[in-house]
Amino acid sequence: MNRPYIFCHMLTSLDGKIMGNYMEAPECGPAGDAFYRIAFGKDRTYRHQGWLSGRVTTDDNFTFYRKPDLDENAPAVPEGDFVARKTDMYYVSIDPSGRLGWESDTLTYEDTAAHVLEVLTGKASNAYKALLRRLGISYIVAGEDSLDYSLALEKLKTLFGIETLMLGGGGVLNWSFIQQGMCDEVSVVMAPCADGSTTTQTLFQTKEGLSTDDPVGFTLKSADVLDGSAVWLRYTVNR
Repeated sequence: MNRPYIFCHMLTSLDGKIMGNYMEAPECGPAGDAFYRIAFGKDRTYRHQGWLSGRVTTDDNFTFYRKPDLDENAPAVPEGDFVARKTDMYYVSIDPSGRLGWESDTLTYEDTAAHVLEVLTGKASNAYKALLRRLGISYIVAGEDSLDYSLALEKLKTLFGIETLMLGGGGVLNWSFIQQGMCDEVSVVMAPCADGSTTTQTLFQTKEGLSTDDPVGFTLKSADVLDGSAVWLRYTVNR
């Protein structure tokens, strides 16, 4: 299959959470710094051309649940994909129905700027695609009623030159990619703290209709002790 190399890179608590109150603990600070440095720092370990997240993770961190500014009377847009521009870093958001309230074609995470690239399905409206074009946001269409993972990844590589892609949550998206056989490596920076919550997301989660709880195995690639008692674990995904 013609797709990018995909690594899932996440910061977690000791009890496997990827968000929650544990992030406020002082012990999480060094782990958070290491997480960023490994994937986005000047001397980063991974030389990827973009990172990918789901709609909820994007709303939590970047679009903050804004409603998109739609023109329901917008002229019909051309069929197919829209390549607004090419660059060396993309933020890829999985947004099948077109619900994210973008206001710009660029986002900044810490000191990393990225061009926004939406992954839609046939459920996204003409008004939403017109909004993306108006903002200069690239998009691809992969699937009619549900996401076609293979097609989406192939388009990311062929249309935008993404050879290596970081998978960055949430837990449902991470597990879906694992189960689809489309994640090659898992990188976890584990902070030495926890909050015991039973309601926040974990590293991997099932969702009815998207994935099951069939087990998947991993092989340890490396384990490193970091500053502040954090650890960095890297695994390859067993096929």
